[in-house]
Amino acid sequence: MSVDVSTLAILARGVHKTFLQENGDVAHALNDVSFEVRRNALTALVGPDGAGKTTFLRLAAGLMNANSGELRIFGLVVPERSQQVQARIGYMPQRFGLYEDLTVRENLNLYADLHGVGHDEREARYQTLTEMTALGPFMQRLAGRLSGGMKQKLGLACTLIRSPELLLLDEPTVGVDPLSRRDLWEIILRLVRDEGLTVVVSTSYLDEAERCRHAIVMYEGSVLMQGSPEDVSRCAAGCVFLATPGKNLAARAVQTRLLGHPQVVDAVPEAGNVRVVTDGSPLHGLTQGLASIRPTRERFEDGFMCLLNKLTTKRPRVALVEEPIATGLSNEPMVEVQDLVRRFGSFTAVDHVNFTVHRGEVFGLLGPNGAGKTTTFRMLCGLLPATHGKLRVAGLDLGRARASARERLGYVAQKFSLYGILSVSENLDFFASAYGLRGTRRRERVTWGLEQFDLTQLAAHTAGLLPGGYKQRLAMAAALLHEPEILFLDEPTSGADPFARREFWQRITALAEQGVTVVVTTHFMEEAEYCDHVVILDQGRVLARGSSADIRGHAAAMTGHEATMEDAFITIVLEARRNETNRREERGATA
Repeated sequence: MSVDVSTLAILARGVHKTFLQENGDVAHALNDVSFEVRRNALTALVGPDGAGKTTFLRLAAGLMNANSGELRIFGLVVPERSQQVQARIGYMPQRFGLYEDLTVRENLNLYADLHGVGHDEREARYQTLTEMTALGPFMQRLAGRLSGGMKQKLGLACTLIRSPELLLLDEPTVGVDPLSRRDLWEIILRLVRDEGLTVVVSTSYLDEAERCRHAIVMYEGSVLMQGSPEDVSRCAAGCVFLATPGKNLAARAVQTRLLGHPQVVDAVPEAGNVRVVTDGSPLHGLTQGLASIRPTRERFEDGFMCLLNKLTTKRPRVALVEEPIATGLSNEPMVEVQDLVRRFGSFTAVDHVNFTVHRGEVFGLLGPNGAGKTTTFRMLCGLLPATHGKLRVAGLDLGRARASARERLGYVAQKFSLYGILSVSENLDFFASAYGLRGTRRRERVTWGLEQFDLTQLAAHTAGLLPGGYKQRLAMAAALLHEPEILFLDEPTSGADPFARREFWQRITALAEQGVTVVVTTHFMEEAEYCDHVVILDQGRVLARGSSADIRGHAAAMTGHEATMEDAFITIVLEARRNETNRREERGATA
Protein backbone atom coordinates (compact mmCIF):
# COMPACT_ATOMS: atom_id res chain seq x y z
CA MET A 1 0.00 0.00 0.00
CA SER A 2 1.40 3.40 -0.99
CA VAL A 3 1.97 5.99 1.72
CA ASP A 4 1.41 9.73 1.35
CA VAL A 5 4.78 10.93 2.65
CA SER A 6 3.44 14.47 3.08
CA THR A 7 1.41 13.19 6.07
CA LEU A 8 4.47 11.62 7.74
CA ALA A 9 6.92 13.08 10.22
CA ILE A 10 9.08 9.94 10.26
CA LEU A 11 9.47 7.20 7.64
CA ALA A 12 11.71 4.23 8.52
CA ARG A 13 12.35 1.37 6.09
CA GLY A 14 14.63 -1.58 6.86
CA VAL A 15 16.78 0.34 9.37
CA HIS A 16 19.73 -1.60 10.82
CA LYS A 17 22.14 -0.45 13.54
CA THR A 18 24.94 -2.46 15.15
CA PHE A 19 27.45 -1.71 17.90
CA LEU A 20 30.77 -3.33 18.71
CA GLN A 21 30.70 -4.58 22.31
CA GLU A 22 33.65 -4.45 24.69
CA ASN A 23 34.21 -8.21 24.26
CA GLY A 24 34.46 -7.82 20.48
CA ASP A 25 30.99 -9.18 19.67
CA VAL A 26 28.59 -7.30 17.40
CA ALA A 27 25.28 -6.30 18.99
CA HIS A 28 22.28 -5.71 16.73
CA ALA A 29 20.53 -2.73 18.31
CA LEU A 30 18.06 -2.34 15.41
CA ASN A 31 17.21 -5.10 12.96
CA ASP A 32 15.13 -4.30 9.86
CA VAL A 33 13.03 -1.66 11.62
CA SER A 34 10.20 -0.20 9.52
CA PHE A 35 7.34 2.08 10.60
CA GLU A 36 5.73 5.47 10.02
CA VAL A 37 4.96 8.32 12.40
CA ARG A 38 2.08 10.61 11.38
CA ARG A 39 2.36 14.39 11.64
CA ASN A 40 0.51 16.30 14.38
CA ALA A 41 0.06 13.15 16.46
CA LEU A 42 1.41 11.48 19.59
CA THR A 43 3.24 8.18 19.09
CA ALA A 44 4.61 5.85 21.78
CA LEU A 45 7.70 3.63 21.51
CA VAL A 46 7.42 0.83 24.05
CA GLY A 47 9.45 -2.27 24.81
CA PRO A 48 11.72 -3.81 27.45
CA ASP A 49 15.37 -2.89 28.05
CA GLY A 50 17.42 -3.49 24.92
CA ALA A 51 14.44 -3.13 22.57
CA GLY A 52 16.16 -0.36 20.57
CA LYS A 53 13.96 2.59 21.56
CA THR A 54 16.77 4.96 22.55
CA THR A 55 18.91 3.93 19.58
CA PHE A 56 16.10 4.77 17.16
CA LEU A 57 15.48 8.18 18.76
CA ARG A 58 19.19 9.00 18.48
CA LEU A 59 19.15 8.04 14.80
CA ALA A 60 16.06 10.21 14.24
CA ALA A 61 17.79 13.11 16.01
CA GLY A 62 20.78 12.79 13.66
CA LEU A 63 23.17 11.97 16.52
CA MET A 64 24.33 8.70 14.94
CA ASN A 65 24.04 6.95 11.61
CA ALA A 66 22.31 3.69 10.70
CA ASN A 67 24.36 0.92 9.09
CA SER A 68 21.73 0.46 6.40
CA GLY A 69 18.11 1.24 5.55
CA GLU A 70 16.17 4.41 4.88
CA LEU A 71 15.23 7.00 7.50
CA ARG A 72 13.44 10.22 6.57
CA ILE A 73 12.32 13.08 8.82
CA PHE A 74 9.73 15.30 7.11
CA GLY A 75 10.94 13.80 3.84
CA LEU A 76 14.59 14.70 4.54
CA VAL A 77 17.04 11.80 4.38
CA VAL A 78 18.99 11.25 7.59
CA PRO A 79 22.02 11.53 7.80
CA GLU A 80 22.43 13.29 4.42
CA ARG A 81 20.41 16.29 5.65
CA SER A 82 21.20 16.11 9.38
CA GLN A 83 21.54 19.87 9.90
CA GLN A 84 18.19 20.59 8.26
CA VAL A 85 16.63 17.78 10.29
CA GLN A 86 18.06 19.02 13.58
CA ALA A 87 16.73 22.52 12.85
CA ARG A 88 13.19 21.10 12.86
CA ILE A 89 13.29 18.79 15.86
CA GLY A 90 13.67 18.92 19.63
CA TYR A 91 15.29 15.98 21.40
CA MET A 92 15.15 15.38 25.14
CA PRO A 93 17.33 12.40 26.16
CA GLN A 94 16.89 10.41 29.36
CA ARG A 95 19.58 12.49 31.09
CA PHE A 96 18.99 15.98 29.81
CA GLY A 97 22.01 18.27 30.11
CA LEU A 98 20.92 20.87 32.64
CA TYR A 99 23.60 22.98 34.30
CA GLU A 100 22.84 22.63 37.98
CA ASP A 101 24.97 25.60 39.07
CA LEU A 102 22.99 27.91 36.75
CA THR A 103 19.54 29.32 37.47
CA VAL A 104 16.41 28.35 35.55
CA ARG A 105 16.68 31.55 33.48
CA GLU A 106 20.40 31.03 32.84
CA ASN A 107 19.73 27.50 31.58
CA LEU A 108 17.05 28.83 29.23
CA ASN A 109 19.41 31.59 28.06
CA LEU A 110 22.16 29.07 27.38
CA TYR A 111 19.94 26.89 25.18
CA ALA A 112 18.50 29.97 23.45
CA ASP A 113 22.07 31.07 22.63
CA LEU A 114 22.98 27.59 21.35
CA HIS A 115 19.98 27.60 19.02
CA GLY A 116 20.40 31.21 17.88
CA VAL A 117 17.13 32.45 19.35
CA GLY A 118 17.13 36.28 19.41
CA HIS A 119 16.52 38.29 22.58
CA ASP A 120 13.10 39.61 21.57
CA GLU A 121 11.92 36.20 20.41
CA ARG A 122 13.22 34.40 23.48
CA GLU A 123 11.41 36.60 25.98
CA ALA A 124 8.07 35.87 24.33
CA ARG A 125 8.97 32.19 24.21
CA TYR A 126 10.02 32.19 27.89
CA GLN A 127 6.64 33.56 28.90
CA THR A 128 4.84 30.78 27.01
CA LEU A 129 7.12 28.05 28.35
CA THR A 130 7.11 29.18 31.98
CA GLU A 131 3.32 29.45 31.98
CA MET A 132 3.10 25.98 30.48
CA THR A 133 5.54 24.41 32.96
CA ALA A 134 4.67 26.58 36.01
CA LEU A 135 8.36 27.52 36.34
CA GLY A 136 7.69 31.25 36.38
CA PRO A 137 8.16 31.72 40.17
CA PHE A 138 11.48 29.79 40.06
CA MET A 139 13.40 31.64 37.34
CA GLN A 140 16.15 32.68 39.76
CA ARG A 141 16.44 29.30 41.48
CA LEU A 142 19.49 27.13 40.75
CA ALA A 143 18.60 24.12 38.61
CA GLY A 144 20.35 21.88 41.14
CA ARG A 145 17.86 23.05 43.78
CA LEU A 146 14.79 21.95 41.78
CA SER A 147 12.84 18.76 42.47
CA GLY A 148 13.09 15.88 40.01
CA GLY A 149 9.78 16.80 38.38
CA MET A 150 10.73 20.46 38.02
CA LYS A 151 14.06 19.49 36.46
CA GLN A 152 12.20 17.45 33.85
CA LYS A 153 9.93 20.42 33.14
CA LEU A 154 12.97 22.68 32.76
CA GLY A 155 14.58 20.14 30.42
CA LEU A 156 11.41 20.11 28.33
CA ALA A 157 11.29 23.92 28.27
CA CYS A 158 14.92 24.06 27.07
CA THR A 159 14.10 21.50 24.37
CA LEU A 160 11.15 23.61 23.19
CA ILE A 161 13.06 26.90 23.18
CA ARG A 162 12.95 27.22 19.36
CA SER A 163 9.45 25.78 18.64
CA PRO A 164 10.34 22.47 16.95
CA GLU A 165 8.00 20.66 14.57
CA LEU A 166 8.93 17.22 15.91
CA LEU A 167 9.62 16.47 19.58
CA LEU A 168 11.50 13.29 20.54
CA LEU A 169 11.22 12.39 24.25
CA ASP A 170 13.22 9.48 25.70
CA GLU A 171 11.58 8.28 28.94
CA PRO A 172 10.65 11.81 30.09
CA THR A 173 8.80 10.68 33.24
CA VAL A 174 11.44 8.34 34.70
CA GLY A 175 12.16 9.18 38.33
CA VAL A 176 9.33 11.68 38.78
CA ASP A 177 6.38 11.32 41.12
CA PRO A 178 2.76 10.83 39.96
CA LEU A 179 1.91 14.53 40.34
CA SER A 180 4.85 15.60 38.18
CA ARG A 181 4.12 12.80 35.71
CA ARG A 182 0.54 14.03 35.35
CA ASP A 183 1.75 17.61 34.84
CA LEU A 184 4.28 16.56 32.18
CA TRP A 185 1.64 14.63 30.28
CA GLU A 186 -0.76 17.57 30.40
CA ILE A 187 2.00 19.67 28.79
CA ILE A 188 2.70 17.04 26.10
CA LEU A 189 -0.98 16.62 25.23
CA ARG A 190 -1.43 20.40 25.06
CA LEU A 191 1.53 20.73 22.66
CA VAL A 192 -0.03 18.18 20.31
CA ARG A 193 -3.56 19.57 20.62
CA ASP A 194 -2.93 23.32 20.61
CA GLU A 195 0.36 23.73 18.71
CA GLY A 196 0.01 20.82 16.28
CA LEU A 197 3.36 19.37 17.38
CA THR A 198 4.37 15.84 16.41
CA VAL A 199 5.63 13.96 19.48
CA VAL A 200 7.36 10.57 19.74
CA VAL A 201 7.82 9.37 23.31
CA SER A 202 9.52 6.25 24.61
CA THR A 203 8.20 5.10 27.97
CA SER A 204 8.44 2.35 30.60
CA TYR A 205 4.97 3.25 31.91
CA LEU A 206 2.66 1.23 29.70
CA ASP A 207 -0.41 3.17 30.83
CA GLU A 208 1.17 6.22 29.14
CA ALA A 209 0.98 4.46 25.77
CA GLU A 210 -2.80 4.44 26.15
CA ARG A 211 -2.76 8.25 25.88
CA CYS A 212 -1.19 8.08 22.41
CA ARG A 213 -2.80 7.80 18.98
CA HIS A 214 -0.24 5.27 17.76
CA ALA A 215 1.96 2.70 19.54
CA ILE A 216 5.04 0.88 18.25
CA VAL A 217 5.99 -2.21 20.26
CA MET A 218 9.67 -3.18 20.00
CA TYR A 219 11.64 -6.16 21.23
CA GLU A 220 15.38 -6.87 20.83
CA GLY A 221 15.76 -4.37 18.01
CA SER A 222 12.70 -5.39 15.99
CA VAL A 223 9.16 -4.06 15.64
CA LEU A 224 6.64 -6.59 16.96
CA MET A 225 3.52 -4.60 16.25
CA GLN A 226 2.29 -1.12 15.45
CA GLY A 227 -1.20 0.27 15.62
CA SER A 228 -3.57 2.02 17.98
CA PRO A 229 -3.34 1.28 21.72
CA GLU A 230 -6.67 -0.53 21.36
CA ASP A 231 -5.11 -2.82 18.72
CA VAL A 232 -2.40 -3.82 21.21
CA SER A 233 -4.93 -4.30 24.03
CA ARG A 234 -6.98 -6.68 21.86
CA CYS A 235 -4.03 -9.11 21.80
CA ALA A 236 -5.22 -10.12 25.29
CA ALA A 237 -8.95 -10.23 24.52
CA GLY A 238 -10.70 -12.95 26.52
CA CYS A 239 -7.52 -13.77 28.47
CA VAL A 240 -7.70 -11.32 31.42
CA PHE A 241 -9.18 -12.12 34.84
CA LEU A 242 -9.34 -10.67 38.35
CA ALA A 243 -8.50 -13.28 40.98
CA THR A 244 -9.52 -12.67 44.59
CA PRO A 245 -7.14 -14.36 47.08
CA GLY A 246 -8.57 -16.74 49.68
CA LYS A 247 -8.72 -15.88 53.36
CA ASN A 248 -5.43 -14.82 54.99
CA LEU A 249 -3.56 -14.91 51.66
CA ALA A 250 -1.61 -11.84 50.52
CA ALA A 251 -2.11 -10.78 46.90
CA ARG A 252 1.64 -10.79 46.24
CA ALA A 253 1.95 -14.40 47.45
CA VAL A 254 -0.88 -15.48 45.13
CA GLN A 255 0.78 -13.53 42.31
CA THR A 256 4.05 -15.41 42.79
CA ARG A 257 2.26 -18.78 42.65
CA LEU A 258 0.30 -17.81 39.55
CA LEU A 259 3.41 -16.59 37.72
CA GLY A 260 4.81 -20.09 38.09
CA HIS A 261 1.84 -21.64 36.29
CA PRO A 262 2.44 -22.55 32.61
CA GLN A 263 -0.91 -21.06 31.52
CA VAL A 264 -0.19 -17.64 33.05
CA VAL A 265 1.36 -14.92 30.90
CA ASP A 266 1.27 -12.21 33.57
CA ALA A 267 -0.01 -11.58 37.09
CA VAL A 268 0.10 -8.37 39.13
CA PRO A 269 -1.61 -7.26 42.37
CA GLU A 270 -4.49 -4.85 41.81
CA ALA A 271 -6.73 -3.37 44.48
CA GLY A 272 -6.37 -6.39 46.76
CA ASN A 273 -6.92 -8.82 43.87
CA VAL A 274 -4.50 -10.26 41.32
CA ARG A 275 -4.86 -9.31 37.67
CA VAL A 276 -4.14 -12.48 35.69
CA VAL A 277 -3.41 -12.76 31.96
CA THR A 278 -3.52 -16.29 30.58
CA ASP A 279 -2.53 -17.86 27.27
CA GLY A 280 -6.18 -18.38 26.41
CA SER A 281 -6.43 -22.02 27.46
CA PRO A 282 -9.04 -23.17 30.05
CA LEU A 283 -8.43 -22.15 33.66
CA HIS A 284 -7.51 -25.64 34.89
CA GLY A 285 -5.42 -25.59 38.05
CA LEU A 286 -5.51 -21.81 38.53
CA THR A 287 -8.24 -21.58 41.16
CA GLN A 288 -6.35 -23.14 44.09
CA GLY A 289 -6.13 -20.64 46.95
CA LEU A 290 -8.59 -18.24 45.30
CA ALA A 291 -11.93 -17.09 46.64
CA SER A 292 -13.04 -16.26 43.08
CA ILE A 293 -11.80 -15.50 39.57
CA ARG A 294 -13.77 -13.48 37.03
CA PRO A 295 -13.16 -12.01 33.56
CA THR A 296 -12.24 -8.34 33.22
CA ARG A 297 -11.56 -5.95 30.36
CA GLU A 298 -8.12 -6.08 28.75
CA ARG A 299 -5.80 -3.06 28.68
CA PHE A 300 -2.58 -2.08 26.87
CA GLU A 301 -0.23 -3.69 29.38
CA ASP A 302 -2.07 -7.02 29.10
CA GLY A 303 -1.75 -7.00 25.30
CA PHE A 304 1.90 -6.01 25.55
CA MET A 305 2.68 -8.95 27.83
CA CYS A 306 0.81 -11.34 25.50
CA LEU A 307 2.82 -10.09 22.53
CA LEU A 308 6.14 -10.59 24.28
CA ASN A 309 5.09 -13.93 25.74
CA LYS A 310 5.09 -15.36 22.22
CA LEU A 311 8.80 -14.57 21.91
CA THR A 312 10.19 -15.40 25.33
CA THR A 313 9.43 -18.16 27.81
CA LYS A 314 11.97 -16.95 30.34
CA ARG A 315 10.69 -16.87 33.91
CA PRO A 316 12.58 -14.82 36.50
CA ARG A 317 14.51 -16.76 39.09
CA VAL A 318 13.93 -15.91 42.71
CA ALA A 319 16.77 -15.01 45.06
CA LEU A 320 16.58 -16.71 48.47
CA VAL A 321 18.58 -16.34 51.64
CA GLU A 322 20.13 -19.66 52.68
CA GLU A 323 18.71 -19.77 56.20
CA PRO A 324 15.20 -18.40 56.81
CA ILE A 325 15.16 -15.82 59.56
CA ALA A 326 13.36 -17.01 62.70
CA THR A 327 9.60 -16.67 62.11
CA GLY A 328 8.46 -17.14 65.69
CA LEU A 329 8.80 -13.40 66.29
CA SER A 330 6.64 -12.26 63.38
CA ASN A 331 5.31 -9.23 65.30
CA GLU A 332 8.74 -8.11 66.41
CA PRO A 333 9.29 -4.43 65.51
CA MET A 334 12.29 -4.19 63.17
CA VAL A 335 12.10 -0.47 62.38
CA GLU A 336 10.78 2.03 64.95
CA VAL A 337 10.59 5.72 64.09
CA GLN A 338 9.46 8.09 66.82
CA ASP A 339 9.05 11.84 66.36
CA LEU A 340 11.79 11.91 63.70
CA VAL A 341 13.04 15.34 62.59
CA ARG A 342 15.84 16.31 60.22
CA ARG A 343 16.72 19.93 59.51
CA PHE A 344 19.22 21.41 57.08
CA GLY A 345 19.75 24.90 58.41
CA SER A 346 16.32 26.55 58.48
CA PHE A 347 14.81 23.92 56.15
CA THR A 348 12.95 20.99 57.72
CA ALA A 349 13.19 17.96 55.43
CA VAL A 350 11.56 15.47 57.82
CA ASP A 351 8.99 16.84 60.27
CA HIS A 352 8.00 14.70 63.29
CA VAL A 353 7.48 11.40 61.45
CA ASN A 354 6.33 8.23 63.25
CA PHE A 355 5.93 4.64 62.00
CA THR A 356 6.75 1.04 62.87
CA VAL A 357 7.67 -1.86 60.57
CA HIS A 358 7.45 -5.47 61.78
CA ARG A 359 9.55 -8.47 60.84
CA GLY A 360 8.78 -9.90 57.41
CA GLU A 361 6.65 -6.92 56.34
CA VAL A 362 6.96 -5.04 53.08
CA PHE A 363 6.55 -1.37 53.98
CA GLY A 364 6.11 1.37 51.37
CA LEU A 365 7.28 4.94 51.91
CA LEU A 366 5.55 7.05 49.24
CA GLY A 367 5.57 10.73 48.41
CA PRO A 368 6.26 13.35 45.73
CA ASN A 369 9.79 14.38 44.80
CA GLY A 370 11.24 16.30 47.75
CA ALA A 371 8.83 14.78 50.29
CA GLY A 372 11.66 13.62 52.59
CA LYS A 373 11.71 9.91 51.67
CA THR A 374 15.40 9.66 50.78
CA THR A 375 16.40 11.76 53.81
CA THR A 376 14.39 9.38 56.03
CA PHE A 377 16.09 6.41 54.37
CA ARG A 378 19.55 7.83 54.93
CA MET A 379 18.78 8.31 58.62
CA LEU A 380 17.40 4.76 58.92
CA CYS A 381 20.56 3.39 57.33
CA GLY A 382 22.80 5.32 59.71
CA LEU A 383 24.18 7.48 56.89
CA LEU A 384 22.74 10.71 58.29
CA PRO A 385 22.13 11.69 61.93
CA ALA A 386 18.67 12.77 63.02
CA THR A 387 18.16 16.29 64.34
CA HIS A 388 15.57 15.01 66.80
CA GLY A 389 13.67 11.83 67.59
CA LYS A 390 14.38 8.14 68.13
CA LEU A 391 15.36 5.51 65.59
CA ARG A 392 15.61 1.81 66.32
CA VAL A 393 16.63 -0.66 63.61
CA ALA A 394 16.78 -4.41 64.32
CA GLY A 395 16.38 -3.61 68.01
CA LEU A 396 19.38 -1.27 68.07
CA ASP A 397 19.30 2.45 68.84
CA LEU A 398 20.85 4.23 65.84
CA GLY A 399 21.90 7.08 68.07
CA ARG A 400 24.19 4.77 70.06
CA ALA A 401 24.98 1.73 67.92
CA ARG A 402 24.97 2.96 64.34
CA ALA A 403 27.77 0.66 63.12
CA SER A 404 26.23 -2.45 64.70
CA ALA A 405 22.84 -1.65 63.17
CA ARG A 406 24.34 -1.18 59.68
CA GLU A 407 25.72 -4.73 59.79
CA ARG A 408 22.12 -6.03 59.89
CA LEU A 409 20.70 -4.08 56.98
CA GLY A 410 21.12 -3.80 53.22
CA TYR A 411 20.62 -0.62 51.22
CA VAL A 412 19.99 -0.06 47.50
CA ALA A 413 20.25 3.63 46.63
CA GLN A 414 18.26 5.46 43.92
CA LYS A 415 21.16 5.52 41.47
CA PHE A 416 22.54 2.10 42.46
CA SER A 417 25.79 2.77 44.36
CA LEU A 418 27.89 0.64 42.05
CA TYR A 419 31.44 1.25 40.84
CA GLY A 420 30.99 1.77 37.12
CA ILE A 421 34.64 1.13 36.19
CA LEU A 422 34.70 -2.23 37.99
CA SER A 423 33.34 -5.48 36.56
CA VAL A 424 30.25 -7.20 37.92
CA SER A 425 32.29 -9.73 39.93
CA GLU A 426 34.68 -7.01 41.17
CA ASN A 427 31.72 -4.99 42.46
CA LEU A 428 30.39 -8.02 44.35
CA ASP A 429 33.83 -8.81 45.73
CA PHE A 430 34.26 -5.22 46.92
CA PHE A 431 30.88 -5.09 48.66
CA ALA A 432 31.43 -8.51 50.24
CA SER A 433 34.70 -7.23 51.69
CA ALA A 434 33.02 -4.01 52.87
CA TYR A 435 30.45 -6.10 54.72
CA GLY A 436 33.25 -7.94 56.51
CA LEU A 437 33.08 -11.23 54.58
CA ARG A 438 36.43 -12.97 54.26
CA GLY A 439 38.06 -15.98 52.62
CA THR A 440 35.86 -18.91 51.62
CA ARG A 441 32.71 -17.21 52.88
CA ARG A 442 33.29 -14.19 50.68
CA ARG A 443 33.90 -16.34 47.59
CA GLU A 444 30.75 -18.38 48.33
CA ARG A 445 28.59 -15.29 48.64
CA VAL A 446 29.97 -13.70 45.45
CA THR A 447 29.21 -16.94 43.57
CA TRP A 448 25.74 -16.96 45.15
CA GLY A 449 25.09 -13.39 43.95
CA LEU A 450 26.17 -14.18 40.39
CA GLU A 451 24.07 -17.34 40.21
CA GLN A 452 20.91 -16.15 41.99
CA PHE A 453 20.65 -12.99 39.90
CA ASP A 454 21.63 -14.57 36.57
CA LEU A 455 24.82 -12.50 36.35
CA THR A 456 27.35 -15.29 35.78
CA GLN A 457 27.59 -14.67 32.03
CA LEU A 458 28.17 -10.97 32.73
CA ALA A 459 30.74 -11.40 35.52
CA ALA A 460 33.57 -9.81 33.52
CA HIS A 461 31.45 -6.98 32.05
CA THR A 462 31.97 -3.42 33.22
CA ALA A 463 29.14 -2.50 35.60
CA GLY A 464 28.71 1.02 34.22
CA LEU A 465 27.87 -0.34 30.76
CA LEU A 466 25.12 -2.73 31.90
CA PRO A 467 21.47 -2.11 30.93
CA GLY A 468 19.34 -0.66 33.72
CA GLY A 469 17.67 -3.97 34.60
CA TYR A 470 21.01 -5.69 35.12
CA LYS A 471 22.34 -2.79 37.20
CA GLN A 472 19.29 -3.28 39.41
CA ARG A 473 20.06 -7.00 39.78
CA LEU A 474 23.70 -6.28 40.62
CA ALA A 475 22.75 -3.65 43.22
CA MET A 476 20.30 -6.10 44.82
CA ALA A 477 22.86 -8.90 44.84
CA ALA A 478 25.43 -6.61 46.49
CA ALA A 479 22.92 -5.51 49.17
CA LEU A 480 22.08 -9.14 50.05
CA LEU A 481 25.61 -10.58 50.23
CA HIS A 482 25.77 -10.38 54.03
CA GLU A 483 22.19 -11.76 54.44
CA PRO A 484 20.67 -8.68 56.09
CA GLU A 485 17.56 -8.81 58.24
CA ILE A 486 16.28 -5.51 56.82
CA LEU A 487 16.47 -4.33 53.22
CA PHE A 488 16.07 -0.63 52.34
CA LEU A 489 15.26 0.02 48.68
CA ASP A 490 15.16 3.64 47.47
CA GLU A 491 13.25 3.79 44.14
CA PRO A 492 14.88 0.57 42.90
CA THR A 493 12.59 0.15 39.87
CA SER A 494 12.88 3.69 38.48
CA GLY A 495 13.28 3.33 34.72
CA ALA A 496 12.95 -0.46 34.80
CA ASP A 497 10.83 -2.16 32.16
CA PRO A 498 7.75 -4.27 33.07
CA PHE A 499 9.69 -7.55 33.03
CA ALA A 500 12.38 -6.19 35.35
CA ARG A 501 9.75 -4.81 37.75
CA ARG A 502 7.95 -8.17 37.98
CA GLU A 503 11.24 -10.00 38.51
CA PHE A 504 12.19 -7.54 41.24
CA TRP A 505 8.91 -7.99 43.13
CA GLN A 506 9.06 -11.77 42.92
CA ARG A 507 12.41 -11.59 44.65
CA ILE A 508 11.06 -9.20 47.29
CA THR A 509 8.09 -11.49 47.96
CA ALA A 510 10.42 -14.46 48.40
CA LEU A 511 12.64 -12.51 50.80
CA ALA A 512 9.67 -11.33 52.88
CA GLU A 513 8.42 -14.92 53.14
CA GLN A 514 11.87 -15.84 54.49
CA GLY A 515 11.46 -13.22 57.24
CA VAL A 516 13.42 -10.34 55.70
CA THR A 517 11.87 -6.94 56.43
CA VAL A 518 11.67 -4.65 53.40
CA VAL A 519 11.22 -0.88 53.34
CA VAL A 520 10.83 0.54 49.83
CA THR A 521 10.14 3.86 48.13
CA THR A 522 8.64 3.92 44.66
CA HIS A 523 6.99 6.26 42.15
CA PHE A 524 5.09 3.37 40.54
CA MET A 525 1.89 3.58 42.53
CA GLU A 526 0.74 0.13 41.43
CA GLU A 527 3.78 -1.23 43.28
CA ALA A 528 2.25 -0.02 46.54
CA GLU A 529 -0.18 -2.93 46.09
CA TYR A 530 2.71 -5.26 46.99
CA CYS A 531 3.15 -3.55 50.37
CA ASP A 532 1.58 -4.70 53.64
CA HIS A 533 1.48 -1.10 54.85
CA VAL A 534 2.29 2.28 53.31
CA VAL A 535 2.90 5.82 54.52
CA ILE A 536 2.42 8.84 52.25
CA LEU A 537 4.71 11.80 52.99
CA ASP A 538 4.75 15.34 51.65
CA GLN A 539 6.90 18.24 52.80
CA GLY A 540 8.37 15.95 55.43
CA ARG A 541 5.03 15.13 57.10
CA VAL A 542 2.87 12.00 57.18
CA LEU A 543 -0.38 12.57 55.29
CA ALA A 544 -1.85 9.06 55.35
CA ARG A 545 -0.96 5.56 56.54
CA GLY A 546 -2.40 2.06 56.40
CA SER A 547 -2.80 -0.82 53.97
CA SER A 548 -3.18 -0.07 50.27
CA ALA A 549 -6.92 -0.78 50.69
CA ASP A 550 -7.06 1.81 53.51
CA ILE A 551 -5.36 4.39 51.30
CA ARG A 552 -7.63 3.71 48.33
CA GLY A 553 -10.69 3.87 50.58
CA HIS A 554 -9.59 7.22 52.00
CA ALA A 555 -9.28 8.65 48.49
CA ALA A 556 -12.57 7.10 47.37
CA ALA A 557 -14.34 8.98 50.15
CA MET A 558 -12.94 12.24 48.78
CA THR A 559 -13.41 11.52 45.07
CA GLY A 560 -16.73 9.67 45.24
CA HIS A 561 -15.57 6.72 43.14
CA GLU A 562 -13.33 3.66 43.46
CA ALA A 563 -9.78 4.93 43.31
CA THR A 564 -6.56 3.39 42.01
CA MET A 565 -3.44 3.87 44.11
CA GLU A 566 -2.33 6.65 41.77
CA ASP A 567 -5.73 8.37 42.11
CA ALA A 568 -5.44 8.00 45.87
CA PHE A 569 -1.90 9.36 46.01
CA ILE A 570 -2.71 12.46 43.93
CA THR A 571 -5.98 13.12 45.80
CA ILE A 572 -4.40 12.84 49.25
CA VAL A 573 -1.40 15.04 48.42
CA LEU A 574 -3.43 17.75 46.69
CA GLU A 575 -6.03 17.78 49.49
CA ALA A 576 -3.29 18.23 52.10
CA ARG A 577 -1.68 21.03 50.09
CA ARG A 578 -5.02 22.82 49.69
CA ASN A 579 -5.66 22.56 53.42
CA GLU A 580 -2.18 23.92 54.19
CA THR A 581 -2.72 26.85 51.81
CA ASN A 582 -6.08 27.62 53.44
CA ARG A 583 -4.48 27.54 56.92
CA ARG A 584 -1.77 29.96 55.81
CA GLU A 585 -4.33 32.33 54.32
CA GLU A 586 -6.39 32.21 57.52
CA ARG A 587 -3.30 32.91 59.64
CA GLY A 588 -2.43 35.81 57.34
CA ALA A 589 -5.94 37.23 57.59
CA THR A 590 -5.87 37.18 61.39
CA ALA A 591 -2.30 38.48 61.75
